[in-house]
Amino acid sequence: MQVDTALVRELAELLDSSQLTEIEVKDGDRVIRVARKAAAVAGYAAPAPAAAAPLAAAPAALAAPAGDDWKSHPGLVKSPIVGTAYLTPEPGAPPYVAEGAMVAAGATLLIIEAMKVMNPITAPKAGKVIKVLIRSEQPVEYDEPLVVIE
Repeated sequence: MQVDTALVRELAELLDSSQLTEIEVKDGDRVIRVARKAAAVAGYAAPAPAAAAPLAAAPAALAAPAGDDWKSHPGLVKSPIVGTAYLTPEPGAPPYVAEGAMVAAGATLLIIEAMKVMNPITAPKAGKVIKVLIRSEQPVEYDEPLVVIE
């Protein structure tokens, strides 16, 4: 197979400019895959804890269910993959969402790193985040409860 080095360079530049971790192009039987080194993504570190303003008390209708009742909540967002969850886009940045925040449908709630790829987990509906059930850098399993939106 003859390699089109100009195409490989163009894909590498696109990778850098878009902050993607990998690009794969197929043209008939030819496949070209360009990927960022693992060290470029694996350098994620947890931000230093910041003093947060206390949230107002939730109304009685939003009171926390007892025990594992979050699992039956209709606004529960579960992990679609196995990986490591991050609540912030990068070290030192504010979290994507916090309890009490309003979110739009499709808004990023958190990211899950799986096999060096950052996967955004988005809100399936608009509403208020009433509970974040995980902490940043926590390993998560498939179907594990992450966030509750009401």
